[in-house]
Amino acid sequence: MEVLEKLKILADAAKYDVSCSSSGSTRANKGGLGNATAAGICHSWADDGRCISLLKILMSNKCVYDCAYCVNRLSNDFPRAEFEPEEIVELTINFYRRNYIEGLFLSSAVTRNPNYTMERLVKVVKKLRLEENFHGYIHLKGIPGADEKLIREAGLYVDRMSINIELPTTNSLRLLAPQKERKEILAPMKFIKNQIDEHQLQKRRDESFVPAGQSTQMIVGATNETDYHIVKISEALYNRMSLKRVYYSAYVPVNNHPAIIPHEVPPLQREHRIYQADWLLRFYGFQADEILSPEHPNLDMLVDPKCQWALRNLNLFPMEVNRVSFLELLRIPGIGNTSARRIMAARRFGPVSYEDLKKMGVVLKRAKYFITCKGQYYGMGDIEPMRLKMALLDKPKQSQLMLSDLYPDVFNKGLAVGGAHGLLT
Repeated sequence: MEVLEKLKILADAAKYDVSCSSSGSTRANKGGLGNATAAGICHSWADDGRCISLLKILMSNKCVYDCAYCVNRLSNDFPRAEFEPEEIVELTINFYRRNYIEGLFLSSAVTRNPNYTMERLVKVVKKLRLEENFHGYIHLKGIPGADEKLIREAGLYVDRMSINIELPTTNSLRLLAPQKERKEILAPMKFIKNQIDEHQLQKRRDESFVPAGQSTQMIVGATNETDYHIVKISEALYNRMSLKRVYYSAYVPVNNHPAIIPHEVPPLQREHRIYQADWLLRFYGFQADEILSPEHPNLDMLVDPKCQWALRNLNLFPMEVNRVSFLELLRIPGIGNTSARRIMAARRFGPVSYEDLKKMGVVLKRAKYFITCKGQYYGMGDIEPMRLKMALLDKPKQSQLMLSDLYPDVFNKGLAVGGAHGLLT
């Protein structure tokens, strides 16, 4: 098989891995320039905001596993291909020299066994670094079950490494991917975390280990875990594994399997809300048990998670923007990290006015219901949950609402909610 044919197959197979920020688009080419629908080039972002274009491919889609949620599963009948390490190196260097890319995102299906696959991935990154003197960005997907020596060797040559946790719980993994073991996924994540900590502690100048940190991916919607389960697991991963990011992937029904239970909420809409909840965990000082709970296990599809929390805690509002702390400002709907810092900085010179808030980037159409400014309240006279929720919605949606939309928990009492204890064990 020609290299270009392999590239077409293996770039398309890589699009389901969302551990980098984007790949492909639904925009079709109607006789113009460019093609955004084909996979192959993805875009990630550096800490300073720079966009980095990466060649995103699989080394192989010839998998020995038969996971029900995966397009590359053993029992699927579709074209298979496999790159040789030298071919990936040549593609990367040629694309880089033509200014198509700035780095490489490399993953692979498990061919033969985890160690064999990991050895071939390590061979690629070592050739790029040592033989081609390539110093561009490399994101490598580690293979669960591979020997720690191989994981460590790879970590010395890549910028970021990720081990996909795939499914939220041990039970869902047993149901849809019985050939995989939870401990084989968590063990390399813990090993990478320990190696990063060790290198940072020793401050080695001669070598670095995964300097851009590690990330993971979780599939949302293939099994019946609640949003509470998912957010709790993400919180535990951030705390225990020091992850840079947890990426969420709305389940794409690539296979028909009786164990896959479709969620009643549209997958992409649910994925969006979970990302918003994840943002609250990472940047706004929220705990998972504040965002959701066993009594309120799912995110509201009509309002964002911060508004959902505020509506459940109206006793804390309104807050006086000239008196509350920075962390309290972050909890007010419509006030983000940047605008909260601007408010804190402006307060050193005098009271902040309502007009000042507009200039600072505060979204007043939401914030006005939860704040006072110099003692004056600018929202509705009576803060009542249903009226307030209606006011927070986009206007076109209000006429379509029913009581079941406004209070989904009341109308879904029969929803089974499991505990989150021991989800990482």
